[in-house]
Amino acid sequence: METATKFKAVFFDLGGTLRIALLEEPYMRHARRKLAEIAGTELPYEEFYQLVEDRYAPYRDWALGENKESGDEELWCKWLLPDHDPVRIRQVCHELSFQYRQSKGRRVVVDGGAEVIRTLHQRGYKLGIISNLIGENEVPDWLEEDGLDQYFDCVVLSSVCHLRKPCGEIYDLACRELGVTAAECVSVADNIKRDIPGAKAAGIGCNIIFDSPEKKHPVRFTEETRPDAVIEDFRQLLDLLPPLV
Repeated sequence: METATKFKAVFFDLGGTLRIALLEEPYMRHARRKLAEIAGTELPYEEFYQLVEDRYAPYRDWALGENKESGDEELWCKWLLPDHDPVRIRQVCHELSFQYRQSKGRRVVVDGGAEVIRTLHQRGYKLGIISNLIGENEVPDWLEEDGLDQYFDCVVLSSVCHLRKPCGEIYDLACRELGVTAAECVSVADNIKRDIPGAKAAGIGCNIIFDSPEKKHPVRFTEETRPDAVIEDFRQLLDLLPPLV
């Protein structure tokens, strides 16, 4: 990989990259209970959770097939709870998305993640987030709570812009927000099939794959999905991205 300072910006994926999900069953069970409580269902919480899971499957098929993402209101009112009171669901849709995501694990910043973010910012890079996920409020709230919001010049979420990787347009949108060309950007992500094709189609200058601790299999790629570098420790980014001059 080139280490020249032609790169001006770094885009981070979230799930499995900058943030890792810890599968803590008490935490996840609490989220399932909260999900049912917020929805106002009379079903036992585990039964209600399974109902949501069953309805989420066709939604995910649609989202993956179309490279699109619904906002919170459409997700819950149209796809997941269309038979519930729409007035109530509209009022609580953001919290429903948050608790549904927590039911999949407690998310924490990857080891070395905060250090890397602060250091790259100090080195002069513009930083952005490009992430596929449901939920419009979770990420801005987390960034503010952890004091990381000050380091990011753009946050592009599929649930807000309604585009999903691997479509190249989501990278175009992020580049416009940062005021840089795609060739001046580095993408750091963990999913070969999802994160490499769209970034390459958009002309992203450098693609780095993080061999995430969430992955249960080795990183494998074809010529079409070959990254410029693979890292196993997040702090290795600091070796690859020197200070800008």
